[in-house]
Amino acid sequence: MRYDGCHWCAKWEAEVGAAYPQSTEGARAPLRRVNLREIPDDIEFESPPAVTPTFILVHEGRELGRIIGYPGADFFWPMLVELLDAHPNETVPES
Repeated sequence: MRYDGCHWCAKWEAEVGAAYPQSTEGARAPLRRVNLREIPDDIEFESPPAVTPTFILVHEGRELGRIIGYPGADFFWPMLVELLDAHPNETVPES
């Protein structure tokens, strides 16, 4: 996948992308990629995402929280775990 104009998206993909779907966190929050120019109407956002990448935790079509930007793998994983742990009932791993 190409990330024209989004250096941080490409960096996330290079550093985290391959591991994400195999991870415990990826099982709890499967990734859905959305283009900022084509915001889906099936998600109720707290506010429209304006920065790429923005990682938005969604449950039953409602935003639970987000990570804005990509701070590097050393910070991304702990921030994601903190976000997931704040919503344990909504982020049960898929079986």
